[in-house]
Amino acid sequence: MYSSNNHAKNARIFCQDEGRVDWHSKALWNLRAKRDKAAASIPEWEALRQAGSQIKLHTLSNLSHYLQMFEKQCVANGIHVHWAKDASEHNKIALDILAKHQVKKLVKSKSMLTEECHLNPFLEQHGIEVIDTDLGERIIQLNNQPPSHIVVPAIHMKKEEVGDLFHEKLHTPKGESDPTRLTRAARQHLRDQFLSADAAMTGVNMAVASEGAVVVCTNEGNADMGVNLPALQLHSMGIDKIVPDHDSAMVLLRMLARNAIGQPITTYSSFYRGSKINGEMHIIIVDNGRTEIMKDKILAESLKCIRCGGCLNTCPVYRRSGGFSYNYTIPGPIGIAVGAQHDDSNTIPWACTLCGSCTYVCPTKVPLDKIIAHHRRLKAQAGKLPFGKKHYMPLVGKLMSSPTMLNCAMSSARVALKIIPHSIIKPFSGAWGQYRELPVSPKSSFDTWYKQHTAAKKEAK
Repeated sequence: MYSSNNHAKNARIFCQDEGRVDWHSKALWNLRAKRDKAAASIPEWEALRQAGSQIKLHTLSNLSHYLQMFEKQCVANGIHVHWAKDASEHNKIALDILAKHQVKKLVKSKSMLTEECHLNPFLEQHGIEVIDTDLGERIIQLNNQPPSHIVVPAIHMKKEEVGDLFHEKLHTPKGESDPTRLTRAARQHLRDQFLSADAAMTGVNMAVASEGAVVVCTNEGNADMGVNLPALQLHSMGIDKIVPDHDSAMVLLRMLARNAIGQPITTYSSFYRGSKINGEMHIIIVDNGRTEIMKDKILAESLKCIRCGGCLNTCPVYRRSGGFSYNYTIPGPIGIAVGAQHDDSNTIPWACTLCGSCTYVCPTKVPLDKIIAHHRRLKAQAGKLPFGKKHYMPLVGKLMSSPTMLNCAMSSARVALKIIPHSIIKPFSGAWGQYRELPVSPKSSFDTWYKQHTAAKKEAK
């Protein structure tokens, strides 16, 4: 994880390895391509997106009603329900439950909320061993890193690096980098962890209010392995995970895996609505700033997100700057949308081209580009513009508002690109330009081209 709090500086670290940047971008774009193919295979895809958006908006607009319904149904199912206003309360509740049952080892499936709450280090400080059981999560845990992606948390690592890590931690043969054999080694390693665990914890993809049930989606079955072995199971969820009923959950499930990695549905989509015999099931419902987000009509739409990761796969900035440059648990466009207010460097709202590709692929129509632009405005209004922008952006505004000044500046830029070696210009082109090829200088400006062609058309008439 990068030490600097400035997004551009963090991105510069990632961009130093141009080969990795290209590979990272291509891997994510392949997921985007699979998403497009999967979406195109469903004739009613756009209708599903509209339905998904309306379901989430309806639920958020009636959140207190559905949360109370969910709690009532959970209690009727014999589930213990806990409420946490923030990360600190969430962690304390989890610790109290585990301590009561004298838990020494916890197996945990993927949960971005527990990452948000920094649960792992908190429990480890209190003597509880935490084993992340999702393969990608286990890789980064062994590598002492946070996830760099919502769905594919170890996307930043090459298979050779994973092989070296497994050789060191799991004692696989030196030089082994075959994904199948590495996966088998991880499976054997994790099997022992499941069998020796005292409790299991999962995140929650959806919580069905009418049933008092939580939905957990995995491709590896690790959540089911964890929940069905020890007697104690915990589920951690944000208040935004509520959906009204099964039909609502089915709409979102049809889109979740397709939009994430292009498969029809996750291999395991499990509904938990009660503990095993002689066991206990606990659900921790967490706010942690979500009601604060809901006070702003524009920001509130970010809570429609179902964490598919599709916006990360398509984002040109994320693909070429890496997940660790965002200074928040969740990277990419959705990370900016829900985490910009936590960014002390006040830079991540500008880690975006506002191209709108993220909004285009979002399965619940979260207007991410609009939200990110709104964050920029909020930062400006609060006097928290990044260093430089508050000084040079007014000058840029004056330049661009004057056709004469803009044309002169662009003319100078075209000449500079033609006669000055790019190796000299690039160090002055900012954190992004240093690791990209500068554009080829056009023969003339669009303004000149337009005037010439307009004149030519008039003469032809």
